[in-house]
Amino acid sequence: MNQSFRRIVFFLLVWVLATPALAQRLTIAAAADLKFALAEVVEQFRATRPGARVEVVYGSSGKFYTQIRNGAPFDLYFSADIQFPQKLEQDGLTAGPPRQFAIGRIVLWSLRPELGRMPLKDLARAPIRRFAIANPQHAPYGQRAREALEHQGVWAALEGKLVQGENIAHTAQFVDTGAAEAGIVALALVLAPTLQGKGVWTLIPEEWHAPLEQGYVITRRGANNPLAREFADYMASEPARGIMRRYGFVLPGEGGR
Repeated sequence: MNQSFRRIVFFLLVWVLATPALAQRLTIAAAADLKFALAEVVEQFRATRPGARVEVVYGSSGKFYTQIRNGAPFDLYFSADIQFPQKLEQDGLTAGPPRQFAIGRIVLWSLRPELGRMPLKDLARAPIRRFAIANPQHAPYGQRAREALEHQGVWAALEGKLVQGENIAHTAQFVDTGAAEAGIVALALVLAPTLQGKGVWTLIPEEWHAPLEQGYVITRRGANNPLAREFADYMASEPARGIMRRYGFVLPGEGGR
């Protein structure tokens, strides 16, 4: 009896000690346009929660949607298109409804100033061998790039010259390394420290494509993780919103630009 009691006490102690450690861990899947902005938000959040372990994986919103549907172990999901979190909610795979946190913008960007300033409608006649966009099949930024090019009547002329990134950060790498002479990328990336001041970019009018309404949601896996809810709430704080503004995002409750 004493031996059984000692075993029970031992396992209870293990459970009590392990539970806080588990609660201090948070795994986030985030769209690649957030690579720099969200990293700063996470850094500030950690300062308010010493000991919190926050891991962020960046990639394609569409691919993360598929992975979460197949059981990928993410507590929070930040998508460049709020429709993906909304679909997860419809599938019963979230802890609640998604929240919109920003609207993204796209830019024409090139290391060659004359290309970075060129109107989209003139790209068909430009001396371009390779033009970079994200893959429209699963990357929201790629879909919006296609919409903008179609709006200006140059999609057909450029289609044979396209190099498609797996996500928008990968797309920016094509332009940054010279693998493509120009491309359509996220404003948030050309404003990031690693790319700021490189080449020339021109903001593409938001009327030329569907809005990049970005949203996040706590997944069903993160439903019992207090840190997931704390971080989700932190995104609405002024420190977090200030970071998002600096990276060119339009925030809920604030007008477009």
